[in-house]
Amino acid sequence: MLIIKNGMVTDPASGFEGMADVWVEDGTIKKVIKRESGTELLSEAESPADAQEAANVQVIDAAGMVVAPGLMDVHVHFRDPGLTYKEDILTGAAAAARGGFTRVVCMANTSPVIDNVETLRYALEKGKTTGIHVMQAAAVTKGLAGRELTDMDALKAAGAAGFTDDGIPILDAKILFAAMEQVKRLNMPISLHEEDARLITNNGINQGEAAAKLGIVGSPSIAEESIVARDCMIALRTGARVNVQHISSAVSLELVRLAKSLGADVWAEVTPHHLTLTEDAVLKHGTLAKMNPPLRTEQDREALIAALADGTIDMVATDHAPHSKEEKERGLTGTPEYPAAPSGITGLETALSLCVTHLVRTGKLSMMQLMEKMSKKPAELYHTVYEGIREGAAADLVIFAPEETWVVGGYASKATNSPFTGEELYGKVRYTICEGKIVYQA
Repeated sequence: MLIIKNGMVTDPASGFEGMADVWVEDGTIKKVIKRESGTELLSEAESPADAQEAANVQVIDAAGMVVAPGLMDVHVHFRDPGLTYKEDILTGAAAAARGGFTRVVCMANTSPVIDNVETLRYALEKGKTTGIHVMQAAAVTKGLAGRELTDMDALKAAGAAGFTDDGIPILDAKILFAAMEQVKRLNMPISLHEEDARLITNNGINQGEAAAKLGIVGSPSIAEESIVARDCMIALRTGARVNVQHISSAVSLELVRLAKSLGADVWAEVTPHHLTLTEDAVLKHGTLAKMNPPLRTEQDREALIAALADGTIDMVATDHAPHSKEEKERGLTGTPEYPAAPSGITGLETALSLCVTHLVRTGKLSMMQLMEKMSKKPAELYHTVYEGIREGAAADLVIFAPEETWVVGGYASKATNSPFTGEELYGKVRYTICEGKIVYQA
């Protein structure tokens, strides 16, 4: 038995936020005992009755810590199969556990692409060995080429969580319309990378002042906005559940808000880095701040935070994108080779702390709102059972100290490509528990 004492339970499923002790046994939550502040919950009568039983009890004193449902990330790249020098399913899951995540959804842009049952089964079976719940999305189109749909029925039957060509936008509207009709029939989500490459000169950096200083044209926000507008309308017409991935533009937010008001089943995710950085980060961090879609203006960043608070954006997702040090150093800041470096950052280990530091501590979101955005809403998108912290629920939990600081580094991921390395953040993850087992302990 595992007993978590003295923690501040924050449970979006029930709306309860208060002091409580949580008893875990055989992978499930056996008891949740709420108590008045300042009173000891575990009396002798409630404690293990004999020495033998006591010897089998582990107690975590969570005083000063938040106890919440395990986090879920709907957008990660574990690079497995084929690109495992960057990351693999085991190291990616370890990074997730260190960040407080008990469930993740992996993207399909591996090598080979997860567009067939055999490759999907490989990823799912390896995921079962990690200690956390590793879900796998399958590709929308064969080879991510945007020309021919995959066998979505077979992929769903084999365990696909949803469908995405993430990393590559689907530019053929007819193909996407057909894909949305299919996912609607299958009651599955489809997640879309919203950038029109035909409008982009250099990806990974906003077309703005920072790009101009580097002598680079960059990527204008219209490249995202035009595709978001199209896809929101196709979603409205087909009734498909559509997730707009890593939204970055204030105008895109208004398009999503309109689509929702019209009744479209449109969802949106935002990354911690788009919530905390602007285009100026590339001047300081170089290619470590290069990502698709790019970091945009302060006005966009503020709009993203407001939209997260008002529900226009449904969830926080990391877009965890590990790359090797050599790849990220391929283009040096201020040189013509800058665009040669791949886009993306490793994000699982910093996501919670970035949000605690920049959103909760600044009063932009409550802790309950943040937990909803990082666990409840992601689960709802993927039709995943979300029981929260109640008796009989699966014991998937994160315990973190919102007032404790830590310095970013010492990654569990194979990759270190983050502009946040060396930064001091609040919200240190102390324990991650999945199916009643401690899978990470600081």
